[in-house]
Amino acid sequence: MPTQELTSMMTDLAKAARVAGRQVALASREQKDQALQEAARLLRQRQDELLKANAEDLERAKQTGVKGSFLDRLELNPERIEGMARGLEQVAELPDPVGRELAAWERPNGLKIKRVAIPLGVIGVIYEARPNVTADAGALALKAGNAVILRCGSDSVESSRHIAKVMRQALQSVGLPEDAIALVPTQDREAVGIMLGLHGLIDVIVPRGG
Repeated sequence: MPTQELTSMMTDLAKAARVAGRQVALASREQKDQALQEAARLLRQRQDELLKANAEDLERAKQTGVKGSFLDRLELNPERIEGMARGLEQVAELPDPVGRELAAWERPNGLKIKRVAIPLGVIGVIYEARPNVTADAGALALKAGNAVILRCGSDSVESSRHIAKVMRQALQSVGLPEDAIALVPTQDREAVGIMLGLHGLIDVIVPRGG
């Protein structure tokens, strides 16, 4: 993909996440938790579809010579999908971090000051083979009132697309914008560099793994 076209695509993705992030930042705990619980339900309901997508990732990885522990990290099975779904439910059970009082003090003149936790905004997460990170990162970002842009490794792209689709549908089902969880739609390595340069649109970049 030409650089200009790729830059335009990534900028549009980040702008949409920015708008969605403002809505998610104001969402109630109940709304966020309902989205996470619905995502867990959909993961279980669509297990066969996810396993099929994961089989495509595994076959492609094997054809390129990948083996051993890398394949194990990439592989999904019913037990791992259940673990992923349960992980979403566990995040839903956590206290809402938004609005949590971190510190409070009073000035000599009587002015009372509080430090309160607020969402970061838009978070970019870059990761490699583990498709469950798509669900984990999406869930944690949502719980904390943030939008997230996910950039998975090429080996897990089909699995991650399926998981991201489930997460986005769950957001829609409770009236939250699906763009609050977005997966970068290209595996072009240049997309990562563009993400790093989107100042004012992406607030934090989290690289995970190697």
